[in-house]
Amino acid sequence: MTSYVCNICGYLYDPAVGDPDAGIEPGTAFDDLPEDWVCPECGVPKDQFSKIEG
Repeated sequence: MTSYVCNICGYLYDPAVGDPDAGIEPGTAFDDLPEDWVCPECGVPKDQFSKIEG
C-alpha cells in the first residue's frame, strides 16, 4: 500500500499502521479514509497530503 505525507507538518500516514487514535484500522488505504479525516498532527484535510513515490 502507498503511504502519504502531510504537506504542512510532515506526518506520515502509513496504511499498514492506520490511525488507531481516530479508529482507522491497520490496512486502511489512504483513499479509503473517511472524507472528514484530518491529519492527527496538525488538523488539515486529506487534500493537503501527497503520495510518497517509491
